[in-house]
Amino acid sequence: MLVVSACGGDGDGGDGDKGKGKTVDNKASEAVVSIAPRDGATGVNTSGALKVTADKGKLSSVKVADGKGNLIEGEIAKDGATWRPTGHLGASTKYTVDAVAKDTEGRESAKHAAFTTLVPKDTFVGHFTPENGDTVGVGMPVSINFSRPISNRDAVERAVKVTASPQVPVEGHWFGNQRLDFRPEKYWAAGTKVTLDLRLSGVEGVPGVYGTQAKKVTFTVGRSQVSTVDAKAKTMTVERDGRVIKTIPITAGAPGTETYNGTMVISEKHAVTRMNGATVGFGGEYDIKDVPHAMRLSTSGTFIHGNYWSGQSTFGATNASHGCVGLFDQRGGGDPSTPGSWFFSNSQIGDVVVVKNSDDETIKPDNGLNGWNMSWSEWTAKQ
Repeated sequence: MLVVSACGGDGDGGDGDKGKGKTVDNKASEAVVSIAPRDGATGVNTSGALKVTADKGKLSSVKVADGKGNLIEGEIAKDGATWRPTGHLGASTKYTVDAVAKDTEGRESAKHAAFTTLVPKDTFVGHFTPENGDTVGVGMPVSINFSRPISNRDAVERAVKVTASPQVPVEGHWFGNQRLDFRPEKYWAAGTKVTLDLRLSGVEGVPGVYGTQAKKVTFTVGRSQVSTVDAKAKTMTVERDGRVIKTIPITAGAPGTETYNGTMVISEKHAVTRMNGATVGFGGEYDIKDVPHAMRLSTSGTFIHGNYWSGQSTFGATNASHGCVGLFDQRGGGDPSTPGSWFFSNSQIGDVVVVKNSDDETIKPDNGLNGWNMSWSEWTAKQ
């Protein structure tokens, strides 16, 4: 009996004190999570409809994802009572919502919901330049032309992000309601990688009209080339990476049809093209079907191009064009030694051409990719 007593202790058993003084709280959390829109909802608006709230508790986690697992950014309010997305949702997209809240005792309450956003009847897109993978000159802006006039410009601009590496501030500027350009304060540095992130899907650009694009584009800035045309001296100085590499005799606009002054960006290159005066307000004054080595500087028809029809003695001596900058060339452009051929081969989209000392006004910033004719304060001013 003594042995039994020694083994049994006080008779409560070897685990008699286990759990004493402890209580297990099996009560449910008092926190209540609510998700709007309701589970299973369809045709949900892409802005303003999604909201997660907590009653008798605080939200601790909210995860919203599309069908591909892409998460929607959002913020929980400081009081923990609400969560809203920081941007818009995509159109025609199914989303899942998983939210967790805790009550004052730290007990969790969770809720899951799924919904699908509206399928827009009317849409718009943005046609952008440059293209993905391009290598461009230091003056190349990001330019987006929308397929419809945009009335909600702030919402559209928030959905377009342009970033650079090395990092530099990049700002957007609207030219009217259908064009949005982005540029840094000064020309891009050579070697910069620029990324355009279009997050237009679901953006209501016009009442009832929604964007459809979700696209990322990256391009590279090549070497730096800035060419300065002196219309009075009738020369062009080509500077690459800070060093003058060539000075070329030119012919600029004749009296009455002078070349615009200002900073211009090459936006197109054509080995051969037709130039018809009737298309730019000069009637039948000229129609040259085989202009060699033509590079566009303005939407209104300013080019820098090869010229075989004026005598070689014209270049560097007389301004004889209808507003373009002409370089001596051969018909057909087959001689690589001519100034027209050389400049064409050594130029790329986005290179800068500056015209000075011409008896004409400065080109308008929206006439081509020529926003560099605006100061940074003008470019960034609220519109």
